[in-house]
Amino acid sequence: MASTTLPARPAAFLQIQDVVKDFNGFLAVNHVSLDIAQGEIFALLGSSGCGKSTLLRMLGGFETPTSGRIVLDGQDLADLPPYQRPMNMMFQSYALFPHLSVWSNIAFGLQREGLPRAQVAERVDAMLKLVQLQKFAQRKPHQLSGGQQQRVALARSLAKQPRMLLLDEPLGALDKKLREETQIELVNIIEQVGVTCVMVTHDQDEAMTMASRIAIMSEGRLLQVGPPGDLYETPATRFVADFIGNVNLMDGTLAVDAPDHCEIATPDVRHRVGHGITGTEGMAVTVALRPEKIYLARDKPAVDTNAVQGTVKEMSYFGSFTVFHLQLASGALLKVSQANTERHAEHRLTWGDTVWAHWADTAQVVLTQ
Repeated sequence: MASTTLPARPAAFLQIQDVVKDFNGFLAVNHVSLDIAQGEIFALLGSSGCGKSTLLRMLGGFETPTSGRIVLDGQDLADLPPYQRPMNMMFQSYALFPHLSVWSNIAFGLQREGLPRAQVAERVDAMLKLVQLQKFAQRKPHQLSGGQQQRVALARSLAKQPRMLLLDEPLGALDKKLREETQIELVNIIEQVGVTCVMVTHDQDEAMTMASRIAIMSEGRLLQVGPPGDLYETPATRFVADFIGNVNLMDGTLAVDAPDHCEIATPDVRHRVGHGITGTEGMAVTVALRPEKIYLARDKPAVDTNAVQGTVKEMSYFGSFTVFHLQLASGALLKVSQANTERHAEHRLTWGDTVWAHWADTAQVVLTQ
């Protein structure tokens, strides 16, 4: 009879096992465990002081864990100094040598390793081609744009063919437009090389655009780990819902909890959600509702739930969409994002208008913590 035993799941390429970093009683990293797959672009996302950079520095060997283990492809990195670890870190400042040309900046680490001159030249030329900077090879860093300097730093980090690439706020020095253009370019280069990448950022748009998975950190702990879409559409906590994108958070109590739906009573509106939550009626919950999932109408919808009347208190025009702040009866504000699909829309809403906001029963997420 054939065995029904399932094959063992392959071990993660990088394993962070119950890692703690204690700075004289302050837990910068508080019992973090995380598995990262080979070839993955993984983002550590959080506000300043959440512990993400400390965790990245421990991966690179620039900080030593107080306790816990960091294992790369089965090898414990605890006793390895940074220069012996099979990984490179790219810093926000790029740390390029100002007196060296682009070619020499990329070649520096290879020359320090004592590689033959022909092999160094071959590797540097390949990196210049990868980041499309061949014609800038003899320029100095100050003669390049911010985006070009960023690509030089990336080429230098990849030249030694590391098994893992660590990025510390990789696009933080670029202006908004250039940062957005460079995000996709950077991902394409990393995926073309096939290197596993862990990046740190406080910019949620950057993390959502570049990473295959994201870990949200706060006060040294991981709050939620998952693909960008999962974190946005199904946040596990109030903090995650509020940190990723714009959201309306409405506190209320669970009034009905049936297998196929639940209802939450809040001061301004009764929410009907198209699934149960297996909670206790009367318990305190929070409803998270994204602004772009709300519709606006001048007339009252023919429903008793998921609809509320408000007055346009503020408007912000962003070109492709407009954000309305509706003041509700309780005084609370409801953010609504509407796409601007017409150049000259008739009956456009303006300040002081009274409107109805409504949404589908699949739009909300019910949070219990």
